[in-house]
Amino acid sequence: MATENGTRRGYLLLSPTLAVMALAMAAPLALLVLYSLTAAPGPVLAGGPSLAQYGEALARAGYRALFWRSIAISALVTAVTVTLAYPMAYFVAFHAGRAKFAWAIALTIPFWTSYLLRVFAWKIILGYGGVINSALLSLHLISTPLSALLYNPFAVVVTLTHAWAAFAILPIYVSLEKIDRALLEAATDLGDGPARRFLRITLPLSLPGVLGAAILIFVPTTGDYVTPSLVGGPQGAMIANLIAIQFERVGNWPLGAALALASMAMVAVTAALFVTAARAAVRAVK
Repeated sequence: MATENGTRRGYLLLSPTLAVMALAMAAPLALLVLYSLTAAPGPVLAGGPSLAQYGEALARAGYRALFWRSIAISALVTAVTVTLAYPMAYFVAFHAGRAKFAWAIALTIPFWTSYLLRVFAWKIILGYGGVINSALLSLHLISTPLSALLYNPFAVVVTLTHAWAAFAILPIYVSLEKIDRALLEAATDLGDGPARRFLRITLPLSLPGVLGAAILIFVPTTGDYVTPSLVGGPQGAMIANLIAIQFERVGNWPLGAALALASMAMVAVTAALFVTAARAAVRAVK
């Protein structure tokens, strides 16, 4: 009886959170599914159920190219961000001493500003008359400004890497901070050098933080809309830009919904494969 009362009390405490999740997540997703199964275009749910939108989303070569470009850009952003974030997190966890909190605050200061402002800042930095081109011109390293720095996948990768760096550093830092230092001391006493100690103890034990950071970056960057719109140009457009066009300009809501759901499915499969491969690679190293 007491258990049942405790369970009811627990559900009662969770009810506000569950209600918010149902309204903010489950309901829009269900509506997206309904639109994707609608035959008639536009915002009105009309016509019988149809899978034609999924067929069109997967059949067109241009749509598939955008899918793969989005996956490739997000994978590159994830790899670069985690690779750069790991040494920073490692330094703070193992070498910052009493200044750990100060370092953690310092690493997050650039992210106190708006995401949109940071994207605009990179647009200025990478622009034709931006900071990089101005510096190279003043140093006489180039004779004309470089146009290849902006409106391409390179600009999208650079901007997203900076925008999501803090979301990689903090999970990795927490994972490294939890490692028992006695294990490292024992490995040293048994003859392991720094490299072998890192591969056998530090890296495997920090894997949850690394994988968490990778998933935390890969999933949202695949569907990023703002950065490709501002710094990507036609060459750096991603699947979210196409989805937005279907909803806002073309008015083909069913196709936009089908593209969104297909993108979500592809991201989920890719993330699952990545986690499986990463765990297998770490086991092989051990």
